[in-house]
Amino acid sequence: MDPLQKNLTAHLKDQEEMMGNVLKRLVLIQSGTRNKAGVDRVCREIYDLFEPLSLDRRILPQETYGDLLVVSVPSNEDRRRILLAGHMDTIFPADTAFCGWREDESYFYGPGVIDMKGGLVVGIFALKALATLRLLENLPITWIFNSEEEVGSPISRPLFVTEAKRSAMAFVLEAGGMKGQIVTGRKGHLVLKLSARGRAGHAAQVVEGKKSAILDLAHVIIELEGLNGRFPGVSVNIGQTAGGIVPNSVPEEAWAAVDVRSPTTEGFAFFRSCLNDLLKWRQVEGMDLRADVVEHVPIMEATERNKALFNVIAGEASRLGIPVVEQFRAGASDANTIAEAGTPVVDGLGPVGKHDHSDREYLVRESLHTRSALLALSLLSAWRQYEAGSLF
Repeated sequence: MDPLQKNLTAHLKDQEEMMGNVLKRLVLIQSGTRNKAGVDRVCREIYDLFEPLSLDRRILPQETYGDLLVVSVPSNEDRRRILLAGHMDTIFPADTAFCGWREDESYFYGPGVIDMKGGLVVGIFALKALATLRLLENLPITWIFNSEEEVGSPISRPLFVTEAKRSAMAFVLEAGGMKGQIVTGRKGHLVLKLSARGRAGHAAQVVEGKKSAILDLAHVIIELEGLNGRFPGVSVNIGQTAGGIVPNSVPEEAWAAVDVRSPTTEGFAFFRSCLNDLLKWRQVEGMDLRADVVEHVPIMEATERNKALFNVIAGEASRLGIPVVEQFRAGASDANTIAEAGTPVVDGLGPVGKHDHSDREYLVRESLHTRSALLALSLLSAWRQYEAGSLF
């Protein structure tokens, strides 16, 4: 172990208790995406955590969602940057029953503990460690803390695109997998809203010629769910439905939200073709149905430049004795947007844990300081190789 690695890992090991305390403080702030007040509190907590460091900090106020935070290492040179990404919101609404904090000798438990407040703590303490060793000032880092990733980053996406185009590389701090997975590619994500219209009437009187929006939509839902397994890597899920007004009235309107994932453009083309055929068939049958795109997150392809970044991380992990493996992950993240801008990006640099998006969410507590060391060393190594012209 060389002196730099020894000093950095020792420093972060000494910070282990503090990292847990900061994580607990963030987790105990309820910050579901729609809870603007809560997300804003997380934003200001993080803003204050960077107070001792000589960094530029900008809070970008928002009206609907939580405020955004941009933290960057000042640089007078017009050169490429390193982009970091991490979100402050969770999927859990303000009135969720899943709240509080629990810990034992091996794990931390709580809403957002790995998705992704643990990743925020990993990154914050990595930068603090680099600053302590007087290494941060030479890394032109820009970190975007966004507030609405769990709903597709509708306000922060343009900011990510702008910063990605200025950046030589990017690191996203979503959770790592239990086997040390580092993400070099992700599926794309498409969300649709299906809207059906029937003809209202009294349930006791309408028998022949009945046009129920719910019944028509139910047929479509069954057909769409039947697409699962029909094309490699494509998944279709009907996550929400609603319709009608009272039990004794034929429902005039109904809707459903459809979630589609694919690792390839061919997969999305397959889904769209099937959906168009289905819409035409149902309309011939007399159904009034429309499909509107609500959200589209592009595919993050596992490019050679992404793999080059992974190789840097794998090298540092080997020196630290930390297992890492390359992964193509099914879920989408802000890494997809960064990749679309043409910037090499890896994801899953956060701590190790499991069961995110559920009330069983937990984080392996030892991974806070080990993953923080891995991130810090990877940032240094990747930037040095980039400047030497040997990375890409």
